Amino acid sequence: MTYQEMTVGELITLLSDCDRSAPVRQAMNPFFPMAHRLGQVVQSVDETGRTVVYLAERRVEDTQLGHLPPEVAVALAWQGPVQAPPRRPRRTAGGK
Repeated sequence: MTYQEMTVGELITLLSDCDRSAPVRQAMNPFFPMAHRLGQVVQSVDETGRTVVYLAERRVEDTQLGHLPPEVAVALAWQGPVQAPPRRPRRTAGGK
């Protein structure tokens, strides 16, 4: 199976619909979804001679922001929608 990589032009088109003042974050690791600050853009050449652009986090301690919001993980199809279990009445101090 061949995967078609996103191009810079496609990324710009997708970003053109977004709020230009919104911070850019990177969603990482579908099995343990985390949010990271995006801090660097580097253009290079891969082993085949193609120009490639890398989006990377900065090398600072607070780059990882924490867990990815559940609605983002659901939108990325990294997890299914989850509903909280129904609340049960609490027991009294006597255990009844």
